[in-house]
Amino acid sequence: MKRFHHDDYPSVRPSQAQRAPKDVHEGNRSGNSRDAAVTGYQAQSVIGKVSNEAFLKPGHAFSYTALFIFTVLLYARPGEFYPSPITASIALAVGLITLAFFLPTQLVLESRLSAPLREVNFVLLFGLLGMLSIPLAINRFEAWHEFSGTFIRCIVMFVVIVNVVRTEARLKGLLFLALVSAVWLSIDAINEYRLGLLTIDGYRAAGKGGGIFGNTNDMALHVVTIFPIAVALLFGSRGLARRLLFGGCAAVMIAAIILSYSRGAFLGLVVVSIFLAMKLGRRRRLEISLVVLSITAAVILFAPDKYGSRLLSIFFPSLDPGGSASERRGELFRSIYVALRHPFLGIGMGNYQPEMSYKGLVTHNSYTQVASEMGLAALVCYTAFIVSPLRKLARIARDTFAAPDYSRFYYLALGLQGSLIAYMISSFFLSVSYNWYVFYLVGYAVCLRRLYEAKTGKLVVVEEKRSERKSNLLRPSPIESEAGAVRA
Repeated sequence: MKRFHHDDYPSVRPSQAQRAPKDVHEGNRSGNSRDAAVTGYQAQSVIGKVSNEAFLKPGHAFSYTALFIFTVLLYARPGEFYPSPITASIALAVGLITLAFFLPTQLVLESRLSAPLREVNFVLLFGLLGMLSIPLAINRFEAWHEFSGTFIRCIVMFVVIVNVVRTEARLKGLLFLALVSAVWLSIDAINEYRLGLLTIDGYRAAGKGGGIFGNTNDMALHVVTIFPIAVALLFGSRGLARRLLFGGCAAVMIAAIILSYSRGAFLGLVVVSIFLAMKLGRRRRLEISLVVLSITAAVILFAPDKYGSRLLSIFFPSLDPGGSASERRGELFRSIYVALRHPFLGIGMGNYQPEMSYKGLVTHNSYTQVASEMGLAALVCYTAFIVSPLRKLARIARDTFAAPDYSRFYYLALGLQGSLIAYMISSFFLSVSYNWYVFYLVGYAVCLRRLYEAKTGKLVVVEEKRSERKSNLLRPSPIESEAGAVRA
């Protein structure tokens, strides 16, 4: 379907819009003019006030600047390339400066440490369960080390992100950093393959440094989760130059994922490609899905040496010459067994590898990592933390599908849905639940939703009765109704 664009990602000022009552939108559908819609909004502003959750006050300029610098340091990792006492601690110092700006500003703006968001509740409960698992851990020192390291920093910075990013320009800034980092990693992986510097198993491109991108699979995970954002920017941008730029970024990322030989990242790429194809080509879903599957089969057949056998080893472990597929399958069943034996608070964060693994390996599965080390309740919190924003992004995409003025929200909602889906698939093969990836992705999703709520003046609600769903499919969304009234 051909889409039209009112503007190409304009900056958003704090919204002063009020939520219109349902009868206002019904009136718009009956053919009322734009003046009638405006009158309805004015009447609503007199009758009642907008919920504070749908309103973003201006502020946090210094907090966002510090957050931006912290994210640059997180991706660039200067301490790994230029070792020194200063570079080793600069990210921590900037993080503390970010908190120093954030806390007083947040209290002045909203008189509370965070907006009342469901995702914040989930992540705080997730952190609380991690802390409660420490006294009962097999190795308390290891559990405390895991909890007090990257994990607690991820939780704190997530709270900062969802409260500080209050304009589209700020969200685009963080997405730009993520896109640049993914392209940089992709180009480096391609260059290493070109030069023959295949240091992992003799045929895989290595990661960068020893931090969050040091492992090849972790690097591929980051790239595959940013790939849908590049596709969203490709379809949501105007002008040939921008589309070529974002299309080139997406192509480079695909090449890097293939050259990483990461099985989890490849499965995530296939699933998210089918998802985006079905959403962006609603009228030809079957044909597009068949094309994506055909391209996938062609990649497997004509990919570099050993690529096809490595992917097939997911289902046939005997095809893996290194035996890693069999080892991971064994650790998967072992971690499930440990989770069932310790269902309440697990065996302690970071305790599976040194205390329970057959061969001193991690679980290689984020879900069983959480379940075995923190308990089944923590697994529920972790899953809900990802699924909750995913469902609300889907609602935003449905509401803005036929609204040209909100096309930027539509495409970004699809892109961030794809990012979360790619993470959920790929993290099934990686133990990354305590790392930065998911916290930033969910942060982006929550920020987009809050910006959308501030722009439209209405909350995004996904809970609706089954009997209402069919009628909603046949009835225009409030945004479509408002757009129709404006055009009239």
